[in-house]
Amino acid sequence: MSAVRDSSPGGAPESMPGGVLPWLAAPLHEALRTQRGHALLVQGAQGAGQFEFAIALARAWLCETSESQRPDGLACGHCESCHLATADQVHPDLRVLLPEALHLALGWQRPGDAADAGEGKKKPSEWISIKQVRQAIEFSTLTSGRGRLKIVVIYPAERMPPAAASALLKLLEEPQGGQRFVLGCGDAAALLPTVRSRCHALTLPAPDAALAERWLADAGVVDAPVLIASSGGAPLAAFERHAMGLDAVLWARLPALVAAGDAQPLSRLPVWLVIDSLQKLCHDAMLAACGVAPRYFPAAGVPGDAALPRLADWGQALRRSARHADHPWNVGLMVESLVLQGQRALAGERAPIASATSAAPRDSVHSRR
Repeated sequence: MSAVRDSSPGGAPESMPGGVLPWLAAPLHEALRTQRGHALLVQGAQGAGQFEFAIALARAWLCETSESQRPDGLACGHCESCHLATADQVHPDLRVLLPEALHLALGWQRPGDAADAGEGKKKPSEWISIKQVRQAIEFSTLTSGRGRLKIVVIYPAERMPPAAASALLKLLEEPQGGQRFVLGCGDAAALLPTVRSRCHALTLPAPDAALAERWLADAGVVDAPVLIASSGGAPLAAFERHAMGLDAVLWARLPALVAAGDAQPLSRLPVWLVIDSLQKLCHDAMLAACGVAPRYFPAAGVPGDAALPRLADWGQALRRSARHADHPWNVGLMVESLVLQGQRALAGERAPIASATSAAPRDSVHSRR
């Protein structure tokens, strides 16, 4: 599963003035009170809200309402700067660098380089291009449009190729006056060490469960605790999966569906989401086989008698499939193949062990949709 997908912002309801997610309020207040550096690396688990945090921080820094009238430090949401910062790429002193795929997920216009180079592409890019970084460098040389700060937000920062990240190094080390950078990422280890060393690191805490559940319930998500567990505690990821049709009922039924070899209820989901869900089931089945409580699924639904060698083979096949989830598969055949592999893996001693090679999708799965 791609890093972009697992952390796609947009589409979720906002719960506080200024668009601040409720579990981000405390760390945002602390950052506004203490952060004075020119480069901030916001890191945390995927789906915790790094992008939303970075945007809220940028809006607060750009807000033109007197700080005495904003005791919490957040953007007022009413001044001219706040209105400009709410629109897509309109504020003259704010630049947001995102992969093209994330621009589209947000409903924003494509970045200028993607609009030029994206014609004829089969799919939007999931990487931040070096041209976008060069445009940000050029932006840093311009005078502030509103006479205050200039801010560049980069997300996910680990989606900068080495050449793009290297182009940013000098600016991170020697910023122009009044320039600030906010880099958001879910995997700081994937960033160049030279980028990390030039930023002050801020790690977002795990979202408060009660706040996250209430926020999801307000968004119309039923059985929010089940979906939060399904996403490893990431409420934004839970909301995204729910929007794609993976609700709590289907999630709780998934182990039984796989054990019965029934792929039909999963066929309407994106392939990457099916693979991710099956990987979590494989993980939990391994835990159950070792006498450990499952992490993602309700414990009562996870079989505890599956053989570890079969589960290991299935896990290997799923990892291989995940690397090629974006290929133009025949979705129905692909999902059926993955579910049948899972059925064999969960069958305990009742089925012969299938090797990782024999469990791989057949050539017919590669046919285009």
